[in-house]
Amino acid sequence: MKLTIGFSPCPNDTFIFDALINNKIDTHGISFNVLLEDVETLNKWALEGKLDITKLSFPAFFQSTKNYSLLNSGSALGNGVGPLLISKEKKIFTPEDVMKSTILIPGVNTTANLLFSFAYPDAINKKYTVFSEIEDAVMNGEADLGVIIHESRFTFQEKGLYKIADLGEVWEKSLHCPIPLGGIAIRQSMDKQIAQLINQLVHQSLEYSFSHYPIIAPFIKEYAQTMSEDVMRKHIDLYVNDFSLDLGVNGRAAIHQLYQVFCSVNKIVPKGKIDLLLSN
Repeated sequence: MKLTIGFSPCPNDTFIFDALINNKIDTHGISFNVLLEDVETLNKWALEGKLDITKLSFPAFFQSTKNYSLLNSGSALGNGVGPLLISKEKKIFTPEDVMKSTILIPGVNTTANLLFSFAYPDAINKKYTVFSEIEDAVMNGEADLGVIIHESRFTFQEKGLYKIADLGEVWEKSLHCPIPLGGIAIRQSMDKQIAQLINQLVHQSLEYSFSHYPIIAPFIKEYAQTMSEDVMRKHIDLYVNDFSLDLGVNGRAAIHQLYQVFCSVNKIVPKGKIDLLLSN
């Protein structure tokens, strides 16, 4: 059996999936057609139901529950992992200042966009672009502010940019739970035994990577060519943790909380608790 699978080229994703797609673990006869794309591209594909298995931001998952269910393994949640709001000006920005600013966001369906809207509900002058272009765009004056994710968290200061706010801190202080960023979803039409097996394989793949860490595998380096190994490790250390192995009760509760915020921000009536694929 061959399944399509999509995830980002960022070190946290390649760290999780390295063993799975590079035959470092027994996949029980399942092979994969792998597509590595920016998370917002994956979000759009999820809304179209394009792939069998995909990484996606949780707001995209909330809009895709008719087609996809969430795996118990492979998610990115945690404390202190939220996106940052940056500027090239070193000054205090009031909520009114932010409201009057133009803000670059790494995709309309990203958790970064939702967390920004949660922190600054009146700021609507948004532009959307690929996350890797935001730092340079803010430096060049194409926007007043930018919301950065992934490895940009570790490089923005080197480029002379300044943190205006930690959007994750706003979330954690308000709701007192981990920040759910993204997860791994599988097509609901998939045979349930296969879906369970895929979840186990993602778990095993991650365990394999942890067992060889802090060595950085060639597959991770291949797709993080501009990063130093130090930045790769910081990236992995920040976004890959026990929640990635198993969402657990706290992880599920945090996702449900994010769903309530998603409904509130988008002025839609929540459907109750969203369905997850697996339960312990």
